[in-house]
Amino acid sequence: MRIATYNVNGVNGRLPVLLRWLEETQPDVVCLQELKAPQEKFPEQAIKDAGYNAIWHGQKSWNGVAILTRGLEIKELRRGLPGDPDDEHSRYIEAMIEGIVVGCLYLPNGNPAPGPKLEYKLRWFERLQKHAEKLLNYDLPTVICGDYNVMPTELDVYKPERWVDDALFRPEVRQAFKTLVDQGWTDAIRKLYPTEVIYTFFDYFRNAYGRNAGLRIDHFLLSPHLDQRLKAAGVDLNVRGWEKTSDHAPVWIEI
Repeated sequence: MRIATYNVNGVNGRLPVLLRWLEETQPDVVCLQELKAPQEKFPEQAIKDAGYNAIWHGQKSWNGVAILTRGLEIKELRRGLPGDPDDEHSRYIEAMIEGIVVGCLYLPNGNPAPGPKLEYKLRWFERLQKHAEKLLNYDLPTVICGDYNVMPTELDVYKPERWVDDALFRPEVRQAFKTLVDQGWTDAIRKLYPTEVIYTFFDYFRNAYGRNAGLRIDHFLLSPHLDQRLKAAGVDLNVRGWEKTSDHAPVWIEI
């Protein structure tokens, strides 16, 4: 089974890119972030015509997450992260697929930092930690993947000295990610490629993609069940070079 995560940066505006990538790579499960579309504007028919079922949690102009499957049943478990009934951001959706719990997330950016946006990000991380711990306690094969908006180490960022005050790389944000992982999760890319420079995001400015000046902010966290079944992982970097593409590249694992 190939599971992929892809911050599409606008599902309707980048629909040709998404459909081309789906056709060329045919992942079994896809987690999408930054749909930037209200619930009723998700391109369900185009996705269905491409051979995929879908559940989604939309929001006008911002955020938005979805889970797609190629011919597999999706049983939605929840939409929205527990812990804050006043949080209206569409940033989390979770489903059961072939006996695997799949959580798809779009973690807050947190900039400008310090400030209320960083505080929201850290609160969101705390809610995620509590929910992730419950998922581990259920003792089911589980993956939590998506755009975490954090570079865990200096290896995950081009010129880390330039990012020390950014909300994606501040010490308290990296510590929040480490606290999450230390519950018993495995960072899939780093398990297979512990010392390699691997990026998943490249800014549109200053030819970042051409210079390989990127960030690794899209992650797969695996429960112990899936850690043992991890066969391969990678980044579809070529997609970042396509016309009118997202600033993220798709990331995938095979189990």
